[in-house]
Amino acid sequence: MIRIPIDPDTIRALAAVLVETGLTEIEIADKDSRIRVVRGGTVATAVVPVAAAPAPVVPVAAPVVQDLASHPGAVASPMVGVAYLSPEPGLPAFVTIGQQVSAGQTLLLIEAMKTFNQIKAPKAGTVAQILVQTGAPVEYGEVLIVLE
Repeated sequence: MIRIPIDPDTIRALAAVLVETGLTEIEIADKDSRIRVVRGGTVATAVVPVAAAPAPVVPVAAPVVQDLASHPGAVASPMVGVAYLSPEPGLPAFVTIGQQVSAGQTLLLIEAMKTFNQIKAPKAGTVAQILVQTGAPVEYGEVLIVLE
């Protein structure tokens, strides 16, 4: 087996590009070598293993966790995708816990098939819980935010 030379500076630069652009994956190739960096729950390269980022901390839900879907203020995901709480990296979140929102106000984005879909408040209220983190995958019907 031929060992490919490792350039830690290149790997760090690729990781920085992922963070700056909000991309989840980047790959470069040169002749017989290839470096692939993936951001998220699993981080790996074709050249050298990269330590995985710590798991995101999910806020503790109210004691009635199993019944959140039936909560009258539950905002469920209308699709499978990746959730984003702000319009782009480095900008403030669309909403925060305790914030008053009006009907139709954007709460978060879900990226599906390279399209960012606005998830809007179905009614006016106060943001009681935010149950997802930026960059987290979401499933159809998963409760994302609870409004009171």
